Amino acid sequence: MSLGNKILELRKKKGLSQEQLGEKVDVTRQTISNWELNETTPNPEQLKLLSSVLNVSIDELLDNNINNILVDKVSNTEKLAGMIIKIIKFIGIAFVIFLIIDVIALIAFCTSGKLDVESSATTVCKLNNKQYEIEFGTDKYFKCENCTEEMNNEIKNLVNFNNIDSSMKNVENYFKSKNGSCD
Repeated sequence: MSLGNKILELRKKKGLSQEQLGEKVDVTRQTISNWELNETTPNPEQLKLLSSVLNVSIDELLDNNINNILVDKVSNTEKLAGMIIKIIKFIGIAFVIFLIIDVIALIAFCTSGKLDVESSATTVCKLNNKQYEIEFGTDKYFKCENCTEEMNNEIKNLVNFNNIDSSMKNVENYFKSKNGSCD
């Protein structure tokens, strides 16, 4: 709608004659007529007065519909926010799934018996005023300082490389049976 038509429409809604409107905006009836016929246009000061008298914004008077622009901007902002929320949800879900997989893998690894932790033991035993240092571990390691070959074989046969605690007791019992002791 042209500016002239808009002025005419708003003037009639207010129930004003061209002369009455002209008095309120400090112009002649002929000037109002020229505006309504789109022969001339009001200057910025006259536009301010017109918008005030007709109780509309200058944008509305000039048919500058910024509402559509604002609605479009708000709509685009809402779309962008929606996409960001979806991305954040996806990242969150992916993180939770990754965490669950890690926990399951850790549990599976720990319960599968694949955790072969090597352990070892050392004990010092005495027999007939002679000291013997005995070392052994789950990696089949065995060493007996100062042991004779026969003693070495006897003690080694007592060692269960899969059960260090049991093996320590066996070695201590060996020395006790021969009237010795272990620390």
